[in-house]
Amino acid sequence: MSKSLYSPSGQLPPALRDLQEEIKSYADEFGLDTFPVVFETIDYRHMCEIAAYGGFPVRYPHWRFGMEYDHMLKSHTYGLSKIYELVINTNPCYAYLLEGNSFVDQKLVMAHVYGHCDFFKNNYFFSHTDRRMIDGMANNASRVRRYMDRQGVSNVETFVDTCLSVDNLIDPWLPFRRKESRRPASEPAPAAEASGETLGPEPGRLHNTRSYLEGYINPPELLAAQKAKKKQADEAQKRKNPPHPERDVLGFLMQYAPLEAWEADVLGIIREEAYYFLPQMQTKIMNEGWATYWHSRIMTTRALRDDELIDYADAASGVTAMGPGQLNPYKLGVELYRHIEDRWNTGRFGKEYDECTSLSQRAAWDKKLGLGRQKLYEVRRMHNDVTFLDEFFTEDFCREQKFFTYKENRRTGRLEIEGREFSKIKQQILQQLSNFGQPFIYVVDANYLNRSELLLGHRHEGVDLKMDYARDTLRNVERIWRRPVSILTVLDDKPKRIRFDGAEISMSDEPAAFRV
Repeated sequence: MSKSLYSPSGQLPPALRDLQEEIKSYADEFGLDTFPVVFETIDYRHMCEIAAYGGFPVRYPHWRFGMEYDHMLKSHTYGLSKIYELVINTNPCYAYLLEGNSFVDQKLVMAHVYGHCDFFKNNYFFSHTDRRMIDGMANNASRVRRYMDRQGVSNVETFVDTCLSVDNLIDPWLPFRRKESRRPASEPAPAAEASGETLGPEPGRLHNTRSYLEGYINPPELLAAQKAKKKQADEAQKRKNPPHPERDVLGFLMQYAPLEAWEADVLGIIREEAYYFLPQMQTKIMNEGWATYWHSRIMTTRALRDDELIDYADAASGVTAMGPGQLNPYKLGVELYRHIEDRWNTGRFGKEYDECTSLSQRAAWDKKLGLGRQKLYEVRRMHNDVTFLDEFFTEDFCREQKFFTYKENRRTGRLEIEGREFSKIKQQILQQLSNFGQPFIYVVDANYLNRSELLLGHRHEGVDLKMDYARDTLRNVERIWRRPVSILTVLDDKPKRIRFDGAEISMSDEPAAFRV
């Protein structure tokens, strides 16, 4: 494509503006509901720079962004990867086109971007995100630079390093959880609550239908002891911080760790941005699959000219190519959307279909319902990756797409097919997606053993903690908490407590594993 097609300012030249209007008309025709989209053309170095900042070049300064930039630029230079576009979840939705792309590539990318923008606007898991995050990022960067001027670049960068190492310790469901209802201050507490009496059944009392046996079945001294014991436990629970295991570790540290004002603010910035990017992690397969589905639909039914077919096929095949040992979200997502559309068009769902045992009848099943497109929009609105695959990754789809489990042959060092059992395949995929393949960590007690130590808990899901990761995480949490930090976990089927006191790591046996 000639350089004259692009304007040096980054704004779209007339040819691409006309193309955007054309692609937008096709998106509207198919019912995509998007924010206004602002396209800009940039060179590859600028593209790598923006991508290194997570799509926000106004973010706070940090060395890791430079490291990401260097990696992306070298990867492109050596022909290992190429970034065709970037699109940001904001209103309006900003998208960047790569200078030097062919006209058919730009056409494909624009259709892909409109798919992303529709997903950002309508998927439930993006509903809480700040659509003006560009301004928020700029404000955050201004505050971090101010702290660097006052506290020194090295001090602030070191603390940012520590915070970034634990920025995954947040609660994915916190943005959707309703605030606990509280009684207005003017409203008096119930009499029983005010007097400290226990509401509900009396502790330790056994059910008895024969009154003459009451003294034997429920001795008064036993009931009194049980009541005192429960009262003591309730008082201890009231004093405990947090009262119940808290999954938002970052938020807890921000509130209770003995941090200076600037440190608490920096930790809050890292936490705020972690929650902003969270939905993109929760919906990677759905989001990329949705955009791929729509660029494929728009290109093959509306926008593609005959002489562009080969170039389009070459670009599209690269997007959905599957490498060894990798799960391509573009490929898995688009194929699953197509499978859902076909199922709801032909009526291959519901009790009647599920109970059909004839393979020939199931293969020829077609009720001609035509509900596929409607179902796709419903799925796009309500699901994240885990629920998406849990609900729609069926045995028929698994068989059609030739999924299998594999393992390494220790003798040859090669990956070999282990089996094609559907339940194991689906379980393995869901396990990779649950909590993004990361452990479930909770704050259990901020005053463990009455020594102001922080006790964390690992909800064991069948996979042990990686000890090198666990040690580094404990060290970094201890730098924030500034007192010893422990974590309850399970290693080799035995409950353990790993502790870091600021100098060394120790491990001890525990009587029971952590439970939520």
